[in-house]
Amino acid sequence: MFMKQRLFILSQYLLPHHLLSRLIGCAAECRAAWFKDRLIGWFAKQYQVNMSEAQVEDLSAYEHFNAFFTRALKDGARPLDATPGAILCPADGAVSQLGPIEQGRIFQAKGHSYSVLELLGGDAERAAPFMGGDFATIYLSPKDYHRVHMPLGGTLKEMVYVPGRLFSVNQTTAENVPELFARNERVVCLFDTERGPMAVVLVGAMIVASIETVWAGLVTPPKRELKTTRYDAAARAAIELTKGGELGRFKLGSTAIVLFGPQQVQWAEGLVAGSPVRMGQALAQPRS
Repeated sequence: MFMKQRLFILSQYLLPHHLLSRLIGCAAECRAAWFKDRLIGWFAKQYQVNMSEAQVEDLSAYEHFNAFFTRALKDGARPLDATPGAILCPADGAVSQLGPIEQGRIFQAKGHSYSVLELLGGDAERAAPFMGGDFATIYLSPKDYHRVHMPLGGTLKEMVYVPGRLFSVNQTTAENVPELFARNERVVCLFDTERGPMAVVLVGAMIVASIETVWAGLVTPPKRELKTTRYDAAARAAIELTKGGELGRFKLGSTAIVLFGPQQVQWAEGLVAGSPVRMGQALAQPRS
């Protein structure tokens, strides 16, 4: 098993990440019924996808694999926790890690951590409000619902596309690839909320064809270079997103990381690394 893991990690360094992801992305947009129906049917069976909660249960009704993968759910399938002040889980999946941000670093896995500064694109002013704060990392598995929602209502202040590699983000890779989440391609979304600044970081991964946000659509700059878009009053009209509202989605799955400033949130009791979570459940409560 150890040798198998070593070979898997080695392959992550050798594979042409972006070329492979583009090829998979093209296949995921294929509308030919003979192809997309077989692919969707195989995937749903292989990963035991629960289609009873999807708005469209008929697998053959999806125009292509990406439409199936980013499927909407029926009303009420993900009730939002009604506890006053509750901070909601942004996505289905499992807690990869959560806890305090210490000395400007986020815990990744045993023996590994990464820099908040690098995660957010290398701007010290952008990272400063989160120093000494708290983080939660949610891993979305293939079977999960792949839309990401707002933990709190907020006003969008800035979106940053950060280029990078596309390593897998499963547990094996997290335990063996240093600075994983600060190396992968990602989209950083910064909001003002009732609990101060909040960052939601959508992290790409191997074969993730794209990342979308509800305000910008597909986030794929023509060049893989850092790009910052400001949404303050001087730049463009304010974008307000409600608590529990959709923020974005992954076309093929990955990871969402939520950051808050110091003394703002207390993670829900019982949540630890590996805990299964669903979008809308209470991820945290405000600190008094």
